[in-house]
Amino acid sequence: MKRIRFAAAALNQTPIDWQQNADNIVAAIEAARKQHADVLCLPELCIPGYGCEDAFLAKGVRETALEILLQIIPETQGIAVAIGLPIEVAGDIYNVVAMVVDGQLKGLVAKQNLAGDGLHYEPRWFTPWEAGRQTTVEIAGEQIPFGDLLFHAGGVRIGFEICEDAWVAERPALRFADQQVGVILNPSASHFAFSKHHIRQQLLLAGSTAIQGVYVYANLVGNEAGRAIYDGDTMIGSAGKLLASGSRFSYQDVVLTTAVAEVQKSSPDGCIDCLFEFSQSEESRVETGNDTSLATGVDAWEQSEFLKEEEFARALSLALFDYMRKSHSRGFVLSLSGGADSATVAVLIGLMVRFALDDLGQDGLSQRLSHCVDGELPDTAQQWVYELLWCVYQATRNSGDITREAARHLAESIGAQFYELDVDAVVEEYKSLISGVLNRALTWAQDDLALQNIQARGRAPSVWMLANIKRGLLLATSNRSEAAVGYTTMDGDTCGGISPIAGIDKAFLRRWLKWVETVGPVGGEAIPALLKVNEQQPTAELRPPEENQTDESDLMPYEILDLIERLAIRDKQMPQEILDTLIDHPVVGQFTADRPRVIEWIKRFFQLWSRNQWKRERFAPSFHVDDENLDPKTWCRFPILSGGFRRELAALK
Repeated sequence: MKRIRFAAAALNQTPIDWQQNADNIVAAIEAARKQHADVLCLPELCIPGYGCEDAFLAKGVRETALEILLQIIPETQGIAVAIGLPIEVAGDIYNVVAMVVDGQLKGLVAKQNLAGDGLHYEPRWFTPWEAGRQTTVEIAGEQIPFGDLLFHAGGVRIGFEICEDAWVAERPALRFADQQVGVILNPSASHFAFSKHHIRQQLLLAGSTAIQGVYVYANLVGNEAGRAIYDGDTMIGSAGKLLASGSRFSYQDVVLTTAVAEVQKSSPDGCIDCLFEFSQSEESRVETGNDTSLATGVDAWEQSEFLKEEEFARALSLALFDYMRKSHSRGFVLSLSGGADSATVAVLIGLMVRFALDDLGQDGLSQRLSHCVDGELPDTAQQWVYELLWCVYQATRNSGDITREAARHLAESIGAQFYELDVDAVVEEYKSLISGVLNRALTWAQDDLALQNIQARGRAPSVWMLANIKRGLLLATSNRSEAAVGYTTMDGDTCGGISPIAGIDKAFLRRWLKWVETVGPVGGEAIPALLKVNEQQPTAELRPPEENQTDESDLMPYEILDLIERLAIRDKQMPQEILDTLIDHPVVGQFTADRPRVIEWIKRFFQLWSRNQWKRERFAPSFHVDDENLDPKTWCRFPILSGGFRRELAALK
């Protein structure tokens, strides 16, 4: 048996940010070396960034990635490192991991199974490699082995599963079991989704069980390219047991996890012999206790009974932090209405500052965000929120004191700057102009939709102007339930550079806000000021107050809307199938709805879904948090023009 120290590093990379990406890779190698690691696994395509999209097709991008690899190779003295990049061979582009050992490029392993669902479009750019196939490519004047390769280093055999390779039924690990492979390295770029960490953990344990050896998993961390969030999962397991699991959702550029494990020795036959011996120092062979985490997770929040709420808080806060700094924005501007959606976004900014300050410290946060502040840097979390977040309540004659006070109270409680603007005169001026064109007065009886929309659109110019002046990100506040049925005003409440909660349903957001009000994330505090938000029924406040407008009276109960959306869009059920499911569904039972009412809800959903695809096409980018996303650019394609399911809806009895 061979006793080896393994390391996995999560990296916060950015597509085509060559210098920063290279600096992070070198920093991870140096950190692993300081921990006396023998083998280091880095994330998939970490040199150019995983999210390069069609830039992978540019010859110059691939050439620069190879150039950066050659610059990094000399930094690997005394350690074996897996580094990801794209490589072109015979006219095809491959997703590749370079095995670099003790300052030498020993081989290039090509990914065999490409991710082509959900967020992933790898088959658009890459060609899958055939299992068992090997060739050579010329790199810097040398012939380098390429393809499906095994390596022999330090007396043990090392193989690779590159991200998606581990998720297929016939995964390489099953073959490795018959090839005496003692170590599997998995460089990944696996986007965050609720509870996905546990699925990855099961794949790791199954892989290590199959070979009765060591499995090392490394993922990206942060908002790499805009929409996807990476949680920074790093795990090391051995023979079905989890040895180490690193901290997730870190604000650090590099997060290293290490563990020591014993590996069965094997012969170099059929492998690329790296002629490399692992360190024999006492430090590399003995657990130190400070560089490996408990299998139950290093963070207390991982054990919370509110895991989904915790993950949502931490994933979106980190995504907003990276989106702000990588877009070189100087903070955020938010139209704070006093309702649930804008309150959620405001709370996320507050949590972002607190989490970042806890993780980076005052000096680290100041270094990251110094571009956001003119003059003296803030000292406390509330001072940072004050600098970063401007909240604006924009009233018309249909706005109420309850929402105004809810908005003010929340902004003050988290430390944000709060402004009030009365835009009623702007709205009335537009109404007057159109009345002049039509030669008649506008009335709610005849012009309801137009009169609602002009209020939302009348608020847009002022918040855009503030965002321009601040040089900050304007945050849109639409949620996924609204996106599904188009319950939003284009160029009104959809205005923004990023729509952070457009990937999550309204029912969950309401539960999440109640949790933040009464419980709050582990290590933090609840926000009682949310009571004024949570005790209201969601309303757009666009009709006269005496009409008592609410979102659910305009649409249907959000729980029902979300259930129909899930069945129709995620599960691809047709109207009749959904009706059969809903009739006896416990969620429907909560509302004591009869069959005609259920049919009415189904018809309303499909009609609104079909006619509002054009709105979803125009939404600002959103963050992905689960596998029910409606983003047409990355997840859910639907025609802008369609028959609207008229035949299917007419058949409902």
